[in-house]
Amino acid sequence: MPYRTPAERFEGLPDFPYTPNYVTVEDDLRMHYVDEGDGPPILCLHGAPTWAYLYRHMIPPLSESHRVVVPDFIGFGRSDKLTAVEDYSFELHYNTLRAFIASLDLTDITLVVQDWGGLLGLAYAARHPERIARLVILNTFLPTGEEEKSPAFLQWRRFVERVPDLPIGRVVKQGLADPSSLSDAEEAAYEAPFPTPESKAGAVAWPLLVPMTPDAPGADIMRSTRARLAEWSKPAFVLFAPNDPILGEAHSFFRTLIPTASNQPNILLDDAEHFLQEERGSSIAQHVLAFISRAP
Repeated sequence: MPYRTPAERFEGLPDFPYTPNYVTVEDDLRMHYVDEGDGPPILCLHGAPTWAYLYRHMIPPLSESHRVVVPDFIGFGRSDKLTAVEDYSFELHYNTLRAFIASLDLTDITLVVQDWGGLLGLAYAARHPERIARLVILNTFLPTGEEEKSPAFLQWRRFVERVPDLPIGRVVKQGLADPSSLSDAEEAAYEAPFPTPESKAGAVAWPLLVPMTPDAPGADIMRSTRARLAEWSKPAFVLFAPNDPILGEAHSFFRTLIPTASNQPNILLDDAEHFLQEERGSSIAQHVLAFISRAP
């Protein structure tokens, strides 16, 4: 049976008053999501090792005019968690994301992605463009195993491999341009879904699932995603924090890869790092709304 974080772990989280929603996806796994507002949907996908809490600064402004849907991937947040690292795969995450979108029958989606949310969300968009209206690409990448990995990523991967109990809240804090901006209560909120080492198996697995060689699992789908996005004709907005030591340099990759990306302003968030939604969430939300207005 999957692990399910006790509900009391989510009581009283700062700036996160949202009623939980659930849908059952592949293999009877329960997937949680925030669902606020009405109108055309904005689907926001988190990465490692966070959960829907990462988008809390963006939900209020976006939900004034849109339906904002923020799921927790399996292994994260309020969603069910498998307790062995080897239980996680690219296929599991992709299939559960696909089932989630189908269950809610989301269409005309503005897709907002970051970190692993980009690997999975862009792979989905490339294969189901009929459901996607536009892309908003925050710090992420499409690794095929052929590129040189950043020293910061390699250090992060080694850290995950050797630490018996991943300190998730501290990892988020250290991934900010100004770690002191995250309060103790907010740091604890990032840690809240993961009360045991076993509950963190999904967070441990993600860095280990990044393709390191061209024949690694997931590398083929990343190559085909790149090829399909190279022919993408719908609006795409690349909004990066370039000082992110892990993924900041991928900004120009997406601006070059996706033909429509160059139609949008080249905006960089110089005062944020990897978890840019945490540091600049309100500003990012305004950029997203302006993009939607420019690209109806």
